[in-house]
Amino acid sequence: MNCNVLVTGGAGYLGSILVPELLKLGSRVTVIDNFMFGQSTLLDCCASDSFSVAKGDARDEDFLKPHVKKADFIIPLAALVGVPLCSRDKVGTISTNRDAVATLSKLASKGQKIIIPTTNSGYGVGQKDVHCTEETPINPISTYGKTKMEAEKICLDRGGAISLRLATVFGASPRMRVDLLVNDFTYRAVRDRFVVVFEGHFKRNYIHVRDVARAFIHAMENFDKMKDQAYNVGLSSANISKIELCAKIKETVPGFVYMEASVGEDPDKRDYIVSNEKLEKTGFRPAWTLEAGIRELVKSYGIISNSRYGNV
Repeated sequence: MNCNVLVTGGAGYLGSILVPELLKLGSRVTVIDNFMFGQSTLLDCCASDSFSVAKGDARDEDFLKPHVKKADFIIPLAALVGVPLCSRDKVGTISTNRDAVATLSKLASKGQKIIIPTTNSGYGVGQKDVHCTEETPINPISTYGKTKMEAEKICLDRGGAISLRLATVFGASPRMRVDLLVNDFTYRAVRDRFVVVFEGHFKRNYIHVRDVARAFIHAMENFDKMKDQAYNVGLSSANISKIELCAKIKETVPGFVYMEASVGEDPDKRDYIVSNEKLEKTGFRPAWTLEAGIRELVKSYGIISNSRYGNV
């Protein structure tokens, strides 16, 4: 793809996978990131003349202006993610997840294309055994979900944009996050051999981080037929409960013991199943199964073993 791509938050969990893939495809990529976690995940990209990086704040309009001007595609990955982090810094969550996207949307010219990652957590609590589609009413129950849905509306109302409503992402990344649900439970299986699950019947959908990167590239390549719409991005085979997830992990880590708590509750109240049919009809298919991702994570936890690989 011979194009200029601006990626805010490009040194994060997803960006560390997506940016190298874009470079391989011939794109010229500019990353804006404040490197708040001290990560050095894009060092390999510095060997490419097609890569540039600007350290700064994705909320700073004056800082953004010169970088936005030359972009064909704008991918705003910069966000505060996860219930604990968003609860701790609500002002930062709103200003980064929503307001920074509004600034990009305002700065971008009509011909510039925006592909924004949002979240299927916007569905909140779904109906039992009823798949949430892109037409299902939005009902976010967390600050993160609310700000991402507001950002989606800003972009789609502007036009020339695609929203990818991501399922719960899993898998290894150079900027690893152990706090994501599959990653967390697998880490506990490998390191602690034990986990207590709160509200284990709650269901959600999952998707591998490398498949998310592939979904962005798919959206870029099929932008004209996909534009101005939202798409669920997840594994259709992985609408499962937390207890079912534990059972999947136990298939790879036989010594893993899990039990559901009889008291207590999960602060993350999401409970829904999702249809990914709309995106699949455009020709996209995930390449990673949940089982393959768990096997990958088990190997990765032979390399990393401390708590700095998270968002809090």
